[in-house]
Amino acid sequence: MSQIEELHGRITAAMERIGVGVSAMAEREITAAPDPMLAQALEEEQLANAQLQERLRLLKARHADELAALRADLDNAAEVQTLRAELAAQGDAMRRLDTDVQRLRAANDQLRQSNAALRAANESGVGEPELINQAMQAELEGLRAARATDVAEIGAVLAKLEPLLAGSAAARQGEEV
Repeated sequence: MSQIEELHGRITAAMERIGVGVSAMAEREITAAPDPMLAQALEEEQLANAQLQERLRLLKARHADELAALRADLDNAAEVQTLRAELAAQGDAMRRLDTDVQRLRAANDQLRQSNAALRAANESGVGEPELINQAMQAELEGLRAARATDVAEIGAVLAKLEPLLAGSAAARQGEEV
């Protein structure tokens, strides 16, 4: 039994030494200064991380700017299409107006010719009913052409005003919202 007690004592002493050694190692790890290479590597990684975050922030800002520019271009494209449609409507109104003005000029020329023929017939003392009818028809055609010209002018003015009125109505709706 004495051997058992001796072995037991030796094991207990060894265990105490191991415990003291482990405690000492733990204290050394806690109080030991960090490894300078490890600290430098950590610092380099933190710097690289900060640089990457800054680059990411710049890329996001640039992307937001590009997106805003594209949206503005898209809005401008829609506005250009609207302006083209308005221009086409105004061009059509101007063509109708030009056609009606040409018709009015032709009717006025015919009226002048008929009036000149009537004056000549009256000067000679011969009143021809056919010349009077022609003059009346020319005058009626002139009145019709003048009316058509007035309608075309009104159409041209309306074609010019409609986009302005639509823009004003849209602005009022934007203010109400």
